[in-house]
Amino acid sequence: MIETSMSFSNPHPQLTWSQRLASGIGALGLLILVVAWSGADFGRAGLWLTASLLLLSLGTVWFAYATYRGHPEGIKNNGVWFNRLTNRGLWGWCIGIIITGLYILLYFYPGLLGLQQDEPNTGLIGFFDHLSYWLKGKPGGQWFVYGTLYTLAILIFGIKFIWKYRHNRYQIVRTISVMFFQLCFAFLLPELMDRLNQPSMDLKNMWPLNYYFFFDWNLDKLLKDGHLGLFLFGWGLAMILVVSPVLTYFFGKRWYCSWVCGCGGLAETAGDPFRHLSSKSLKAWKIERWLIYGVLVFAVIMTLLVIYTYLTGQGSLLFINSYVIREWYGFFIGAIFSGVIGVGFYPILGSRVWCRFGCPMAAMLGLQQKFFSRFRITTNGGQCISCGNCSTYCEMGIDVRWYAQRGQNVVRASCVGCGICAAVCPRGVLRLENGKVDINQRTEELRTIHVRREDVNIHN
Repeated sequence: MIETSMSFSNPHPQLTWSQRLASGIGALGLLILVVAWSGADFGRAGLWLTASLLLLSLGTVWFAYATYRGHPEGIKNNGVWFNRLTNRGLWGWCIGIIITGLYILLYFYPGLLGLQQDEPNTGLIGFFDHLSYWLKGKPGGQWFVYGTLYTLAILIFGIKFIWKYRHNRYQIVRTISVMFFQLCFAFLLPELMDRLNQPSMDLKNMWPLNYYFFFDWNLDKLLKDGHLGLFLFGWGLAMILVVSPVLTYFFGKRWYCSWVCGCGGLAETAGDPFRHLSSKSLKAWKIERWLIYGVLVFAVIMTLLVIYTYLTGQGSLLFINSYVIREWYGFFIGAIFSGVIGVGFYPILGSRVWCRFGCPMAAMLGLQQKFFSRFRITTNGGQCISCGNCSTYCEMGIDVRWYAQRGQNVVRASCVGCGICAAVCPRGVLRLENGKVDINQRTEELRTIHVRREDVNIHN
């Protein structure tokens, strides 16, 4: 049974006592973090930190269980357009402002979170130092706090996501995948390697998303750290030149954006309640193409400049200073766009703001998917009833219904293959497939996209 997002019989569903109790438990865990941030002296901070993270986890998982238990399997989006949190209401704006503020503190004012230079950390960062000492034998910093909370969010909201989409095997498997890669590859492995005084790297993070891979300080670190450093350097090159193109050819960009990437993992799990907020307007589509490919070009130019600087020792080429370029990129793209806006604006612009408008990795994989990949979403136009669920819940802002009504395959560079459009379709119109590439069929699919663009121009 699949229920639509608008339940006219009960547009403002009330929380049950079980949900309220779960919310209280989660709020208690959050309160402990706030008190720690204020600088309060916990007698046994390690135990308090453990209690805080456990309470946050228990409250979130319990709330999900209380929300979906007793309901038949199927997508539940009841009241999503009426809720003040999920429809850009008061709570949505408050959460957005709070998350944005936390990102600003992490990136630009870590001292306000307790980071100290020559003294022991205090406040929130000092509170997490106990976990940092346990994992890697040394104090952490703002990025350790960020990594811990980021990973915890993907894990606990991943459980919520699995419970919500428990009728769909594809959603369960890919969610477990992003939870595994975030916990093991992005968090635990780098921290444990640091404990062993070995070079560490998120093995799933690759250029151009990992924009600093070719920076001089990173290359020097890898090339001077013995066999392991050389392996990590070779692995990074192999990901760019071999692994990524091959996997994208067979499976589309979804192998990375929906199954591996931490940015996509957070968007799919913690950002799931806001996926319908992504704009489906024609204007947004135009802005999307200009922005994301502009960032990709910027990343390529910056990378070529830093490689030139590394090989020649000259900081400028044709009056363009590579150090200035990478500072601009690191600030505007690496910090402001991917961090502050990319996550902080979930409740305002939808869950894939960064993936849709700014990620150079998504842009590069999207070009491969559009022209060379076997992946596509096939449609059965004769079964489409034009309910619009597919378009509504496409977090990448694709008007899937336009394709479904015409029986046209969806071959879009921006599609991350999350499969939610197929999951919410009440008629089984949409299917995610990896068929053989037929030149005539691909030409027809690209012609369809061209027709869609002509519609955009005529509409405007």
